[in-house]
Amino acid sequence: MSETHAVHDAVILGGGLAGLCLALQLRGEFPDLDVVVLERQQHPLPPAAHKVGESTVDIGAHYFRETLGLRDYLHHAQIYKFGLRYFFSDGCGDIGRATELGLSEAFPALSYQLDRGLFETFLGEEARRRGIDLRTGTVVRQLDVGQDGALHAVRYTDTEGTQHDLQARWLLDASGRAALLRRRFDLTRDDGHHVNAAWFRLDARLAIDDWCDDATWRTRCRPPERWRSTNHLCGPGYWVWLIPLASGAHSVGIVADAAMHPLDTYRDFDRALAWLARHQPQVAREVARHRDTLLDFRFLRSYSHGCKQVFSADRWALTGEAGAFLDPFYSPGSDFIALANTFICELVRADRAGQPLAPRVRHSERLYQSFYDSMLAIFRQQYPLFGNAAVMACKIVWDQAFYWGVLCQLVFQRRLVDTALFAELGPALMEVQQLNERVQALFRDWHATAPVERPAEMLDQRKLGWFRELNEGMHESLDDAGVRARLKTNLALLQEVAGAIAALAARDGAPVDGLPECSGPPPALFDLAPVEGVVSAA
Repeated sequence: MSETHAVHDAVILGGGLAGLCLALQLRGEFPDLDVVVLERQQHPLPPAAHKVGESTVDIGAHYFRETLGLRDYLHHAQIYKFGLRYFFSDGCGDIGRATELGLSEAFPALSYQLDRGLFETFLGEEARRRGIDLRTGTVVRQLDVGQDGALHAVRYTDTEGTQHDLQARWLLDASGRAALLRRRFDLTRDDGHHVNAAWFRLDARLAIDDWCDDATWRTRCRPPERWRSTNHLCGPGYWVWLIPLASGAHSVGIVADAAMHPLDTYRDFDRALAWLARHQPQVAREVARHRDTLLDFRFLRSYSHGCKQVFSADRWALTGEAGAFLDPFYSPGSDFIALANTFICELVRADRAGQPLAPRVRHSERLYQSFYDSMLAIFRQQYPLFGNAAVMACKIVWDQAFYWGVLCQLVFQRRLVDTALFAELGPALMEVQQLNERVQALFRDWHATAPVERPAEMLDQRKLGWFRELNEGMHESLDDAGVRARLKTNLALLQEVAGAIAALAARDGAPVDGLPECSGPPPALFDLAPVEGVVSAA
């Protein structure tokens, strides 16, 4: 039946991960809000649906678990992740002979590997259970974006070709790479991070823990379940991911600097397998063993992009890939969904209270873009370093400390719209953002001077006491004074860590001008001691 010019509080364009999560968050915070979600695909989705964003880290995991209230579902239906794990293994035929960076035991903050097909089907069912009007099998045909307080108009057709017309106070674009509003307003921004990706899924478990016969190597992790990690197998200009899915499938991806590894060398399965045989021969052998279980294959060219504007006082906004998308190396996709959706909910809250939107839009836009720029500095021009175990060990720990110490605190303490806090600590936060950019430049300089060695050892992040404490303190509930004190403490810690890294880089002849001086012997702060019993590759 056709619906003529029905008016809704919000229409969400896209019912994938970003759109369904936004609908659930809006319904949780405003139970009387009339929300319609228009999704092109039919539900239920197939298990191991071919979508990016299978691995979560702290902000995204917290968002799904706490903000959306999905703790029980995640516990019973998805896989607990054993952290992010890295092997510097280019050309290596035995993973036990590679340098490994990761955790011997998981930290208490939980994160998950998500089977996107199972997860989005569940989110769709949950949305309907909570009274959200999810319409699948729809195709948006026309958008009229209102200005200066006018309503937005949406025309779509359903699976039978019937035309429907809706009006909405809020128009929220979660259409993914279709990017309906980003394309409409020409908002795409080249962020200078030129990388490509190809990935596929096998209907088989790639049991990385069985790839090495050395009993000591196997039991170095407790429990000996590296397969639950987001495993990164790294080399110059690229990394390969291994991500297990709850359906029993395994996701394998190649992500590479466009200049160092042209996409044409791995843009279909046979070429990808040949590429893996050159760069990650052990992965290639395991994939070849299971090639008859291949479920799908996809590639993306130049996937990273910025967005000139994400929020508007004309009551439209973008979330997920419909806005900006960075890089999957640290799995930040669901983090940026959480950030955008939270800002959108706060804008809706202000609108419902009759408050002016323009100043809140400016704050949200400035903070969101600042987060994006901070993370972009971590990835842009850094792929040539990825085969250097010594430099990357320090980079990965720094990147995680920056993330836990600043971004996670602002999210977990619910301070994203605390304008008083940003007025007080804004200069210090800007200073640490600039420090991050200098440290990222140092890593590039250090890579140019450091010897590229790959000893067969495990660098256990649990042995970093300060690092462990930073993680363990992330979810503590703090009052106003406590939040400010914690941020100041973490900012001071990051200055010390930067000084320790600079001291280590200086030993290899890297220039360290403009970086903090180390307050003590570098190993006292930054000692990634190898696990006992590891035999040197030499």
